[in-house]
Formats: sequence, structure tokens, C-alpha cells
Amino acid sequence: MGLLPGVEIEFIRRAPLGSPVEIRINDFHLVLQEEIASYIEVTLI
Repeated sequence: MGLLPGVEIEFIRRAPLGSPVEIRINDFHLVLQEEIASYIEVTLI
């Protein structure tokens, strides 16, 4: 498990008060605090 350069991710949802956020990496759902998720650099495809 991990976020590696070039891996496609999908934003699933954000909690009502902003944190945490849920993203999908392949078939794995990962929930991160918004502060930690803000370090993920995203390029739209």
C-alpha cells in the first residue's frame, strides 16, 4: 500500500466538517486527515 508517482487516485468524499477525506487507489480505499492529504500532488488526466 502506498502512494507512488504515477498511480491513479480517485477522490471519493470529504467528511462534513472537512476532515478526513477518502480516496481510492486501485481497489483500495484510503482515509486521510485533510492536513496529510494536502501533501498529495495531483495532475488531472
